[in-house]
Amino acid sequence: MSGASVPISIDVAERFSWTREKHIARVIGALEAAEEGSVRFVGGCVRDSLLGEASKDVDVATRLTPERVMEALKAAGLGVAPTGVEHGTVTAISDHKGVEVTTLRADVSTDGRRATVAFTRDWDVDAHRRDFTINALYLTPSLELHDPVGGMEDLSARRVRFIGAPEDRIREDYLRILRFFRFSARFASTFDEAGLEACAALKDGVKRLSAERVGDELMKLLSLPAPQGAVSAMHAKGVLAEIWPATPDIETLARLKAIAPEACGTLAIAALFGAAGEGVDARLRLSNVRSKRRRAAVDHAGLVDRALDERDARALLYRVGADGWRDACLLAEAQYLAASAAPHGRDPKFEKLLALPDVWTPP
Repeated sequence: MSGASVPISIDVAERFSWTREKHIARVIGALEAAEEGSVRFVGGCVRDSLLGEASKDVDVATRLTPERVMEALKAAGLGVAPTGVEHGTVTAISDHKGVEVTTLRADVSTDGRRATVAFTRDWDVDAHRRDFTINALYLTPSLELHDPVGGMEDLSARRVRFIGAPEDRIREDYLRILRFFRFSARFASTFDEAGLEACAALKDGVKRLSAERVGDELMKLLSLPAPQGAVSAMHAKGVLAEIWPATPDIETLARLKAIAPEACGTLAIAALFGAAGEGVDARLRLSNVRSKRRRAAVDHAGLVDRALDERDARALLYRVGADGWRDACLLAEAQYLAASAAPHGRDPKFEKLLALPDVWTPP
């Protein structure tokens, strides 16, 4: 599909009402004053709005160089933070809120972890360096949608597809292997076969990534309401073993997410690896807080039993605290349901234990 504008209906246009918010409009106005037609929204804010979902961040792409961006923002009385100016990114501060503005880029060279970039004024060049088609949708301030790589068709089909040859995109940055599984878990009804096979073929590239990047991406995946299908595919294709060699307990993860879709990535790691996850904290460079929480959940889940009487339950709750108790109960219930092959749903006894902090406050 060409980069020509794609019309959007009035009801869909209403999903982009956030573009009229004062702090965003001031940033766009400042940049457009410097050069008309130089600005488009891009990435997740466009993709999510098209799906009718809220987006956490607003990303702006521009033909203006970082220097011209900063000049334009300052001229309009807005704050400027050169957060990643060497890579083309400037954060505009408007009404105490940040909006990332990034100059269009072309890759000069890549090494599988990072790219050396040059700035460009070509929207298509910028689009073709991105990872997935659904992340290369651009929206003008007047709400004209530009789709240079067929992202709308894939979004409508609930398909996550690499731009161009999957192998080429992955070799540019091996983190895209993990992003493929995360985005597929969130947006897709099935896996794009070409992308899946490319991830399997190039899986050893994951070991070239920093532990922090791997950990951050895996935690984002495991924080989703239903990551188990993607995790299962990662295991089947050998990708998960590149991160942690222990055999994953995918059924326990699935049961955890069934009873608590909002369960955080830390608790999901505890469900996925259990006691075999000892050491995974260092591998993923988890924070001390997350590491302690994961270990505590695994340890305390072993103390929570369906037959636990009220006196012992209160004693354990008193010792571990309300948050630790909830983690332990959820993990213990998920492990029980997985091990017993119980029908999907809640176990009444565990459900009662989980509610204990709501009906009893430790002295």
